Amino acid sequence: MLTILGFAMIATFLVLIMTKKMSPIAALVLIPALFCVAVGQGAHLGDYVIEGVGNLAPTAAMLMFAIVYFGVMIDVGLFDPVVRGILRFCKADPMRIVVGTAVLAAIVSLDGDGSTTFMITVSAMYPLYKRLKMSLVVLTGVAATANGVMNTLPWGGPTARAATALKLDASEIFVPMIPALAMGLLAVFALAYVLGRRERKRLGMLTLDEALARDAEPDTVTVGAGGAGGGTDRLRKGAGSGAASAPAGGAAGAGAAEAGDEEEEDEEFQGLDPNRSTLRPKLYWFNAGLTAALLTAMIMELMPIPVLFLLGAALALTVNFPHMPDQRARIAAHADNVLNVSGMVFAAAVFTGVLTGTGMVEHMADWVVGAVPDAMGPHMALVTGLLSLPLTYFMSNDGFYFGVLPVLAEAGAAHGVSPLEIARASLAGQALHMSSPLVPAVYVLVGMARVEFGDHTRFTVKWAVLTSLVVLAAGILFGIM
Repeated sequence: MLTILGFAMIATFLVLIMTKKMSPIAALVLIPALFCVAVGQGAHLGDYVIEGVGNLAPTAAMLMFAIVYFGVMIDVGLFDPVVRGILRFCKADPMRIVVGTAVLAAIVSLDGDGSTTFMITVSAMYPLYKRLKMSLVVLTGVAATANGVMNTLPWGGPTARAATALKLDASEIFVPMIPALAMGLLAVFALAYVLGRRERKRLGMLTLDEALARDAEPDTVTVGAGGAGGGTDRLRKGAGSGAASAPAGGAAGAGAAEAGDEEEEDEEFQGLDPNRSTLRPKLYWFNAGLTAALLTAMIMELMPIPVLFLLGAALALTVNFPHMPDQRARIAAHADNVLNVSGMVFAAAVFTGVLTGTGMVEHMADWVVGAVPDAMGPHMALVTGLLSLPLTYFMSNDGFYFGVLPVLAEAGAAHGVSPLEIARASLAGQALHMSSPLVPAVYVLVGMARVEFGDHTRFTVKWAVLTSLVVLAAGILFGIM
């Protein structure tokens, strides 16, 4: 019964947010609360929620201060040269911009933290997408999938969890997987190229001056979805493949007031305003050095990440804005993002707390493992790789690697499949995992890009599944698993 209710709870949540019947925060709280009562454990709901909040509190703290830190870096102009350089290099070509998004997300992912990757990638690329009226779900989809492939780095989390759960050396798992992961990254770049060509066909290719001139033109509002729509589209409203989503907090719709769009444009382009009062050109190298030191400390694990961002945010505010009114103004300017993201994380804590506390996750995992036919025993690496797609999407990495993977490894060992092969195969689903509603970093991505989570899910899941299958197929082809 718990197995059925667990799958039903997840399905209900996904349907409601993808059809926009409920906001993600409301669905993450109310749906698990309802199912907790349905399984007869309503009296323990408070305990489950407190436990879930306790587990995710460090993540929420990290996101809060990371948003403030990178928000300040955007305000003071740290990323302005990057944005201008990319725009000039891409020559306002949508195809190059999408490929550039994939490359940037992959490079920044070397720090091993998805939230940081999404903050930097969106900060640099978002203004370009808005200037050219490109689809924002392309931005979030490509960034999430690229980061998912790179998330398999030993310091990224999944590889370390697999090594710990099966008592293996992380390097023995990861190093042989490099060719398969490289194929997965190539698949992401190929996807970015295809999506970029689609955007180029829809929008056309502009010169830099034409792209910059668009800021001065009034937007016209049309209704439509993805596909080739000609170069006359200025600002598209609506959902669907390739459609740009509305800002967080409101669904896209036809007939939006042009005045509201113009106000939104003013706010969104403030990050590239060369005359804004928050610029600190004399402190550029200090801010660049501080950011490099912060990322280095994260990779070297000198301190817990929440502590690093707390210290970094405090130092960035103090040095760049020594006067208290200016500091308060900067914090207030980013309060909306902080509240949205941290609220989403704590709401997700309700979902994960109920899934774990009621035993739904354990029963779901046991059912999935038990459903594997005995005849598939010699092919447990393939089975593990295929199972990693849905299981790492519907449960946390901790739940999968510490709860399910050891069982799969035991089943494989009974048929002569080594734990190393099982561990490597378990990494295949990470490209999809990074778009899971249980991953706090994805809310940073969609929040900063002002994309509805349901739109991101509809657009990204199919491409992320394809990328994961490429990794799995390459691993089998190369004899890695």
